[in-house]
Amino acid sequence: MSLQDTTHRLRPQLISQDITSWHGLQTVSTYDTTRADASVARIQQAYQAMLAQQQTETEKLALYRAAADAARLAEWEFHNAILAMKEVVLGQYGSDSDQAQAVGLKKKSDRKRPSRKKSVIVTS
Repeated sequence: MSLQDTTHRLRPQLISQDITSWHGLQTVSTYDTTRADASVARIQQAYQAMLAQQQTETEKLALYRAAADAARLAEWEFHNAILAMKEVVLGQYGSDSDQAQAVGLKKKSDRKRPSRKKSVIVTS
């Protein structure tokens, strides 16, 4: 048997077909093999292990999603607090202060003034 690449997940359709085959085998009362990896007991054990690992994955995925949501909300809360702080600094110290520059705002005097563009007259 060739080596299998187990780094990829199997398609759900293939897993579904395997489960259908397993359920079909359970109706065959005369099935018997000398191959240990194809025995009914080994298949039953592998099936139960797969179900347990899928359940664990689903539970951990739910925990991950909850943690990701909590982190996202905390990031937004922090961001909004920083925006409020910047507004307070502008109100307290002014838009041209060193304190405004210290919190990441640009001083009003450092802003580039808009310049007028000279119109070019085109003659044909």
